[in-house]
Amino acid sequence: MENTQENESVCSRVPNLVSDFVDSFVDFTIGGQFLTSNSTAPDNKNGSNAAEVVTRIPSVERLIAIGDIHGDLQKAKEALKVAQVIDENDNWMGGDTTVVQVGDLLDRGGEELKVIYLLEKLKKQAERSGGGFIIMNGNHEIMNIEGDYRYVTPEGLEEFKSWAHWYTIGNSVKSLCKGLGVQKDIYEGIPTVFPPEWRARMAALRPGGPISDRFLSIHPTVVVVGGSVFAHGGLLPAHVFHGLERMNEEVRDWIKGDKGNRGPSFLHGRDAVVWLRKYSDESCKGEECHCTLLNQALAFIPGARRMIVGHTIQTVGINGACGNRVIRIDVGMSKGCDNGIPEVLEIKGDKDLKVLTANPVYQAKQESVGVKNEKPGLGILLSEKASREIDVRA
Repeated sequence: MENTQENESVCSRVPNLVSDFVDSFVDFTIGGQFLTSNSTAPDNKNGSNAAEVVTRIPSVERLIAIGDIHGDLQKAKEALKVAQVIDENDNWMGGDTTVVQVGDLLDRGGEELKVIYLLEKLKKQAERSGGGFIIMNGNHEIMNIEGDYRYVTPEGLEEFKSWAHWYTIGNSVKSLCKGLGVQKDIYEGIPTVFPPEWRARMAALRPGGPISDRFLSIHPTVVVVGGSVFAHGGLLPAHVFHGLERMNEEVRDWIKGDKGNRGPSFLHGRDAVVWLRKYSDESCKGEECHCTLLNQALAFIPGARRMIVGHTIQTVGINGACGNRVIRIDVGMSKGCDNGIPEVLEIKGDKDLKVLTANPVYQAKQESVGVKNEKPGLGILLSEKASREIDVRA
């Protein structure tokens, strides 16, 4: 009797084991990574369910902020190595460091899915080490979910076509397993007049699509870590009044396919949370940077010290404005943008800010310890670690 019950228990798990195996095979074939089961698990750092969108995290000892990546896997790895959070095998070595990547993984490059899979793997590894890895949604994620493919590359289309091929094969295998049933056709409702590569991207990224539902739906649109407020474009007072948690929840529900094809209104227009450039014009001076508006937005977020934004390429590298109440971290690192040298922002103890860079110009000046240079919005210290320090003790 006992053996019969044990066999029934094993058999009841077979469909899920098959499903996990197929998913892992597709993950590795397309993304080069083995991710764990899609089932939800507790987030060891915040005590929340992993399927929920994290909006607020207490202050951490070491925080790393990374700008727009745009489908450039090599530059993503370089940035992570500059931050000293991955090793030579692209595995997490950051300990209890928390990383925030401000969105725009998609478009302009040809390895978008590989970037997503790498960061998702690091998220899981970081959590197991007591750290964190937060991946945000930028305007290019929103565009693709809504079917705006203006910045898609031929290489990017081919990557999604390959994903759809293997994902469809995986679904066929699952359909053969009693207990899993017939799998949904990912192309349902997508006209056959579109070329296969376009249909594949639509299938993956539309609201409720396998990639958007699995990954993008739980990426926050705004997140607060200690005193640092992150938004891809920036936050206006109206966004804060709408509610940070509410924004994340509304974006999540839309991406999961529950709210139609078009996202919430705060995602659209020049003043949208993912499109705003008021705080990120690197040529602005004084109130041209909308410092009063920035301070008003921060004032309504308890404990906020600064806002960290991407979206707008900074040709001078990572820099700050409004007394470093806003830090702009998009350095155009992707080959599809400016092919810039990766830089990341490091914040220690929620107050000591430093720019870490792989720029050989600064590395060549390692002997010039203490030499100061001036750049709009911040003071720079060339240290013997070849990093540039934002002169702030907020």
